[in-house]
Amino acid sequence: MSENFINVDRDTPMLFPVDLREWLPENSLVHFVIDAVDTLDLKSFSINTRGSGSAQYPPSMMLTLLIYCYATGRFSSREIEQATYLDIAVRYICGGDKHPDHDTICSFRLKNRDAFKEAFVKVLMVASEIGNLKKVGGISVDGTKISANASKHSSVSYKRALKKIKQLELEIEQLTQKAEEADNTPLLDGLTIPDEISRRINRKKALEKARSVIEERYEEIYKEKQAEYEQKKNKRDKIREGGNKPRGREPKPPEDTPPDNMQFNFTDGDSRIMKAGNGNHYQQSYNGQAAVDTEGSMLILGKYVTAHVNDKLELEPCVDSVDPAVRSISDVSSDTGYYSGKAVLAVEQDGSGPTVYCAVEKHGHHRTVDDLEEKVDPPPPSKDATIKEKMAHRLKTKVGKERYKLRKQTVEPVFGIIKSVMGFRQFLLRGKDKVDLEWDLATLSYNFKRMHKLNDGRRLSSML
Repeated sequence: MSENFINVDRDTPMLFPVDLREWLPENSLVHFVIDAVDTLDLKSFSINTRGSGSAQYPPSMMLTLLIYCYATGRFSSREIEQATYLDIAVRYICGGDKHPDHDTICSFRLKNRDAFKEAFVKVLMVASEIGNLKKVGGISVDGTKISANASKHSSVSYKRALKKIKQLELEIEQLTQKAEEADNTPLLDGLTIPDEISRRINRKKALEKARSVIEERYEEIYKEKQAEYEQKKNKRDKIREGGNKPRGREPKPPEDTPPDNMQFNFTDGDSRIMKAGNGNHYQQSYNGQAAVDTEGSMLILGKYVTAHVNDKLELEPCVDSVDPAVRSISDVSSDTGYYSGKAVLAVEQDGSGPTVYCAVEKHGHHRTVDDLEEKVDPPPPSKDATIKEKMAHRLKTKVGKERYKLRKQTVEPVFGIIKSVMGFRQFLLRGKDKVDLEWDLATLSYNFKRMHKLNDGRRLSSML
């Protein structure tokens, strides 16, 4: 039996279409990104207005290059530079024969932090114009841990730093004494006493700085814990004044000094060790926050990066990250990690702000037969009920269940796409400001990708 294979001939000269556009499908993401960027006002992007020096790449081309590469899973400037040679769509973005090097790409990215934030809002305005985004509606908020460009093994704890400082002080004293001895025993080849003393002094300064930073960070945590302690104490005092005995243990005031295990990372001092994945392991990370549309588009409407380990302080900032020009927020849904009575009151503003649907306790994913049955809304709580009790009742109502259900259907899939489809699982830059810039680009690129999907691959120029 003879094989029937297609003939693959690599010896005959290959003749390709002259126009790169003929190499790309009509519904390619690259066409949508180019059209969308062309609609943006890019005056805020950094350029050499004097016109001196070498010719510069236009901001529209550089922005399109970054967005398309991020959306297709290429984040490092070297990978993007390589794509300008190997990827047909990227070559089309760059005009076929233009190849910005990695230094140029990295420099453009770092110089235009504010411009990227502005572009994020402008793209959402375009989404509203073509009917992808409603002006009024709800949002769901959540956070995801993204690895920092640093190892957790480069961290030192508050207690360990003090122990190492004392050890270094002892070694410096020993080396100094050794240098003063007339017939001291020489060190190993290549080592000198002055260099060893200098090395230990520098290390000691770094550890002292680490303890100082930890103390500054704990000061903010201490104020919050002290306020919680005083609130609990005052509540128990009022119960006693009423002639009753408060239940449970007496609250303890927070410690004046940071806990021994509070850590600082020498590689990226702004990052933190956080629980990752299913919570069974820890990694050096940042906490990427996102506010996602719940009205059908699944576009990211607000975003930022925080170094807070949990989301307890993020409800109000996440709501505030949504530009009013993009969305007038009617309601907010979030999981139990965001709940605090203070945050709920701040967002709702005595009824003038959006309604919050925030879980006050964890619920399993399994639904019993009783959960499936339709029920009437439970009776409202009493007027003197706590904020937590009122929130628990709100989530048991039909409207509350429907709005909270949207959280899992919107924000969680968004993080899945960013991490698994786009492949954005680790920041490449270091420091809070630079990491925030990377998150801006990742979420901006996600929105382009999502808008392309919402419009079935049609070119934006055909819809405006």
